[in-house]
Amino acid sequence: MAGARGARAGGGCCWALPTALLCAYGFFCSVRPSEPFLTRYLLEPHKNLTQSQVFNEIYPVWTYSYLVLLFPVFLATDYLRYKPVVLLQGLSFIVTWFMLLYAQRLLAVQFLEFFYGVGTATDIAYYAYIYSVVDLNLYQKVTSYCRSATLVGYTVGSVSGQVLVSVAGWSLFSLNVISLTCVSIAFGMAWFLPMPQKSLFFHHASSQQISREMKVIDCKNGSAVQDHPDMQRTPGWEDETKVPLNVEGQSAQKQEQKVDFLKVLRDLWQDFLQCYSSRTMLCWSVWWALSTCGYFQVINYAQGLWEMVLPSHSSEIYNGGVEAVSTLLGAVAVFVVGHIKTSWAMWGEVALALFSFLIAAAVYIMDTVHNIWVCYASYVVFRIIYMLLITIATFQIATNLSVERYALVFGVNNFIALALQTLLTLIVVDASGLGLDIFTQFMIYASYFAAISMLFLGSGIYSIIRTYRRQEQVQSRSPESH
Repeated sequence: MAGARGARAGGGCCWALPTALLCAYGFFCSVRPSEPFLTRYLLEPHKNLTQSQVFNEIYPVWTYSYLVLLFPVFLATDYLRYKPVVLLQGLSFIVTWFMLLYAQRLLAVQFLEFFYGVGTATDIAYYAYIYSVVDLNLYQKVTSYCRSATLVGYTVGSVSGQVLVSVAGWSLFSLNVISLTCVSIAFGMAWFLPMPQKSLFFHHASSQQISREMKVIDCKNGSAVQDHPDMQRTPGWEDETKVPLNVEGQSAQKQEQKVDFLKVLRDLWQDFLQCYSSRTMLCWSVWWALSTCGYFQVINYAQGLWEMVLPSHSSEIYNGGVEAVSTLLGAVAVFVVGHIKTSWAMWGEVALALFSFLIAAAVYIMDTVHNIWVCYASYVVFRIIYMLLITIATFQIATNLSVERYALVFGVNNFIALALQTLLTLIVVDASGLGLDIFTQFMIYASYFAAISMLFLGSGIYSIIRTYRRQEQVQSRSPESH
C-alpha cells in the first residue's frame, strides 16, 4: 500500500503535469490588465452608461448571479468531476471580455456581469480539481503552487496595465484585447487537463476498495486541537480527522459507487452539522462570512469611489499600480503570519476584533478624506489586513477539519458571505432599494466592519475570562487530588 501511495505522490506525471497545467491556467486567467480600469472603461462615452447605472444597476448583477449559481455549481463540480466546470469557467471569461469589448447600453452590460458571475462561481472547480489527482501529503504544496500562479498572474496584469496606460498611452480597448487573449489561452490549456476518475460525493470508490490504512491529521502542527486537548474527545472527532488515502488499489477492478442525489444532500447536511458543532470552528467561520461580505463590497466599488474622488477623464490614475502593490504586500503579510507562534484559540477573537477595527478605520478614511493618494493608501492597508486575517482563518479551519470537509466548510462560508452581500447590495446599492451614492455606501461599510469588531471584542473577552476561570478551577482542585 505504501508503495502504491508513494508512486501516486512521487510519480512525475501523476501530479506534476496536471499541477503545471492548472498553474498555467490560473496564471493566464489572472493576467487581465484591463480589470483595474473597468469602471473607467464602462464610463467612456461609447458605452452610453451613466455613473448611477454602473454603480446601482450593473455591478449588483454580479453579486446576484454569483449567489444564485454558487450551490448548483458546487454540486455540478462534483458530479461532472471538475474538468468540465473548469472549462466552463474559461469559456465564461471569454464571453465576459468579448462582450466587454463590444457590448453597449445597460441590458447588454448586465448580461456581461452575469457571465462574469458564472466565471467567479466556477472558481471552486479550479482549486478542487487538484485535490482529486494528488495525495494528501501534497495538498499544501500544490495549493501554494496554484495560489502563487494566480497571484503572479494578477500582479503581472495589474502592473502591465498601468505601464501600458501611463507610459505607452494604450487605450483601454487594447487592454481588453490583451485580457481576452489571455483568458482564451487559459481556456485552451484547460482542454489538456486529464479527466479525474473520482470525486467526493457522486463518483467515489466503493467501500470494498477503500484501503483500511487511514492517515490521522497531525494536530501538533499548530492546530486548534493543540490549544484545546479536550477537543479530541468530542464525539465524531476521530472520524473527522481520518482521511482515506489509497482509493486506487486494484485500479483494473475499480467501480464507481452509485449515489443518489437525496443521499448526497443528506450527507452534506450531516457533515455541515458536524463541522459547525465546534465553537472555535463557528467563531472563525462567522468572521470569515461577515468580513468577506464587506471585503467584496469594498473591492467591487473602490474604483467607483476613486472615480468620484478624482475623475479619470481629467487626470492620470494609478489603479493598476495600487492593485499590484496591495497584492504583493498582502502576499508578504501572508508569508509572515505563517511564522507567528501564538495561541489563536485564546487570543484569536481579540485579534480579529482589533484588526477588524483597523479595517473599519481604513474604509472610513478612504471615504471621508477626499484625496486620491489617501484613498489608495487606505485601500492597500485594507487589503493587507484582510489577506492576513483570512489566511489565519483558513489555517484555523483547515487544521480542525479533514480534507473531505474542507471544500464544504469553505463553500458554506462563502455562500453565507454572498447571501449577506446580496442583502447589503439590495438595500444599499441597488436602484430598486435605497440606491445610495458611493460615499454614503462606504460610510455604511466602515460602520459594518466596526460592528464586526465590537462583536468579536465582546466574544473574545468572554472567552479569555472563561479560559482563566477554568485554569483557576483546575489549579484549585489539584491539591485535593493529592
